[in-house]
Amino acid sequence: HGRVAIAAFVGYCVQSNFHFPWAQTMGGAPFPSTDLSPPEQWDAMPFGAKLQIILFVGFLEFYSELTPGPGSETFLTHYTKGGVPGKFPTFEAVPHPVPFNLYDPLGFHKNMSDEQKEKRLRAEINNGRLAQLGIFGFLCAQTIPGSVPALSGIVKPYSGDMIGSLDFTL
Repeated sequence: HGRVAIAAFVGYCVQSNFHFPWAQTMGGAPFPSTDLSPPEQWDAMPFGAKLQIILFVGFLEFYSELTPGPGSETFLTHYTKGGVPGKFPTFEAVPHPVPFNLYDPLGFHKNMSDEQKEKRLRAEINNGRLAQLGIFGFLCAQTIPGSVPALSGIVKPYSGDMIGSLDFTL
């Protein structure tokens, strides 16, 4: 949950202030404006864009659950059977070449000592906990006026339905 929260928090901060300058769709529709809050930007996205995001995340989940079996170079024991929670398999078993892995895509940390790995894991866990508080603080400040006084005037209010915004009707 920590890694997802970190991605959500960073994504919230970035898309509150920046969007890509090119068109979002082949038809030339632009990305939702930064004048909108991140939940409003999600609401304004075309169905196809939402579907691509959900399918990509679904692929990652599917792939992580179906890691190659014993005897494979990329074999990882599933976390429910004594494996390491959060350790994502490499993409070496995918038939199509994938140039990067999710962790350490450029190979900078492959020779890290066990002590360094432990220290970075503790930092990641703590950052994940803080990001969970941060993203929920943003969402609460948007939907419940005055609930997070420190964010008053910083976070744009959202009058939509957080769960209802997952509506995938065409």
